[in-house]
Amino acid sequence: MSGEKKIRRALVSVTDKSGLVELAQVLVGFGVELISTGGTAKILREAGLAVRDISDLTGFPEMLDGRVKTLHPRVHGGLLFVRGNAQHEAAAAAHGIQPIDMVIVNLYAFQKTAAQPGPFGHLIENIDIGGPSMVRSAAKNFEDVAIVTSVADYPALIEELKTNGAALSRETRWRLARQAFATTAAYDTAIASTLDQIAEAPAPDQPASPDTTAFPTTLRINLPLAQPLRYGENPHQRAALYSDGTGLGIAGATQLQGKELSFNNLVDLDACWELAQELHADETDQPAVAIIKHTNPCGAATGATVLEAYKKALECDPVSAFGGVIGINQAVDGEAAEEIAKLFVEAIVAPSFTAEARQRFTAKKNLRLVEIRPAPSRPVVKQVSGGLLLQDADTGRVEESELDVVTWRPPSAEELRSLIFAWRVCKHVKSNAIVYARDGQTVGIGAGQMSRVDAARFGAMKAVLPLQGTVAASDAFFPFPDGLEAVAAAGATAVIQPGGSVKDQDVIAAADRLGIAMVFTGIRHFRH
Repeated sequence: MSGEKKIRRALVSVTDKSGLVELAQVLVGFGVELISTGGTAKILREAGLAVRDISDLTGFPEMLDGRVKTLHPRVHGGLLFVRGNAQHEAAAAAHGIQPIDMVIVNLYAFQKTAAQPGPFGHLIENIDIGGPSMVRSAAKNFEDVAIVTSVADYPALIEELKTNGAALSRETRWRLARQAFATTAAYDTAIASTLDQIAEAPAPDQPASPDTTAFPTTLRINLPLAQPLRYGENPHQRAALYSDGTGLGIAGATQLQGKELSFNNLVDLDACWELAQELHADETDQPAVAIIKHTNPCGAATGATVLEAYKKALECDPVSAFGGVIGINQAVDGEAAEEIAKLFVEAIVAPSFTAEARQRFTAKKNLRLVEIRPAPSRPVVKQVSGGLLLQDADTGRVEESELDVVTWRPPSAEELRSLIFAWRVCKHVKSNAIVYARDGQTVGIGAGQMSRVDAARFGAMKAVLPLQGTVAASDAFFPFPDGLEAVAAAGATAVIQPGGSVKDQDVIAAADRLGIAMVFTGIRHFRH
């Protein structure tokens, strides 16, 4: 095993040229010979640095429209031969192979190309061949070669090169090698996943047209570790967070203050942010607040201000709200922060917090404040023994015009607004679920019950505010009239449910008998 290794010759070929000149200047300052290709060599020469062309090293010109530049024994031999191995040294000398001690490479931006509409041929041309080959060769021989694949590593490398006189430690070379193999794995995953969506290869000048709705023939998940967590759902379970690198959603959120986010915090924050966004998507675009406990809402509301929405959400179940997490769909201002600070909560997630709000929260040092940017909906993955389940995200929404009034009495305009609100919330409650609501405010929530009748009764039992005159939402159909009768007995005057039961006519008859207005959505929202 080797310790520090001095860099004497470096091969540089990058797509992303940011920060490159600064690193190259440090290398040249220590007498390192630079070998480069095409546009990279041009940038280095324009910076006044001496550069040797790759064709001078290999004895062959770049050819085939640049497809063949570095695929040559004098490149890969220079990377792969083991220094100090007599046979390797003899073979290298016999064939004029010079050692290459560092490779600085980043790959063609395939994912960026794939994300833009364009011809199939252009997509294929952006599959890097020489780059990944050099990365793998250099990483395999990390004992003698340093492989640099990320611009983010440049500053630390510059410092180490300056400190050690153009030498890098074995620890650094090993770290870079592991990162390099992860880079090529992610790159190959991106290519395979994209091409998997193109069932029939079109002509090169025709659009690539990936079918993004098709399920992949192979499910490839390749996410880097964002951070280890203290523990999982319970202290005896280990846990970690992995991120897709976009900086969006809960995994990419920025924590502004408070204790380290736990596994349960992250799960609950995701649940309350999803609900806050659901309410934010309505045309009214009102401030919305969701209070979550163990992934279920214990209060949700809209209001003219964040403060009003928070107060209404808290009124639903102030006891359960203690120790919960809060999701808010708009910037949190000082007035709202002052009121929220009166309650013990674990974490708050919102698009932003004003300076006044942050000041109000500073006294609660353990409170986690999290700023978030919305992430697009992605397929949902769940693990089962022996495999994974994959499904589309539940993005289904029903507007007022799409509802089917099935009772003799239609809902009033006020009931209709409350029904839509209750339906939005019910989608985010664990099944079986019943939500009682009134005027943009949840009043009672029955979550996670094995019987729909029990969910109706449990939601009513949990209610602190009066239930008389509320509306009720059911995430799936009532299989029998008893569930509807329980809702009516609690005080609800209108119901929204999917419909589709073989007993629908019995349920409708019960609603008519009780004077309940009922609408069908034609869509259900089971949540397991």
